[in-house]
Amino acid sequence: MAAMQDLLKELVQDAVRREMVKLNKDKQVAFSASLSDAGSMTLGPFKEHTLMILKYVPTNIGDAYNPHTGVFTAPARGAYQFQWYLVGKDSAPSAFLVKNNETTFCAWEKQSGGNGCASQGITLFLEAGDHVFLKLWKDHKVFDNEDHHTTFSGHMLFLM
Repeated sequence: MAAMQDLLKELVQDAVRREMVKLNKDKQVAFSASLSDAGSMTLGPFKEHTLMILKYVPTNIGDAYNPHTGVFTAPARGAYQFQWYLVGKDSAPSAFLVKNNETTFCAWEKQSGGNGCASQGITLFLEAGDHVFLKLWKDHKVFDNEDHHTTFSGHMLFLM
């Protein structure tokens, strides 16, 4: 009788595990994007902070990043990690990450000459439907080419 109960318990636990994997598979999210989809390009400078649309997207698991708008939309409530890397050709690059309408962290580099680079990362709690995107700081510019120097990446850490 005890062996039968143990077997039944094991079967139920296995079924629950399989269902959790199935549910979480629909929530798997990871993306990487770079500014340039072909050749060299410079974005900026602009007179005001400007949304950055990174069009080259080699990875977009879960399709949460939109390469036409530059906006990541959280598909589920959870913790997410984002990173951005910026290169300025003969300039100091700067961009900040926005959650909905709230500025979070900024990557900023100041120099007197030559090429510059800046990077930043943040872990955010997001509700389903929250929007995350990068904005280029006014009067700054970034550079990219086929080596994909200016990038924006993110992934879900876990559901909550």
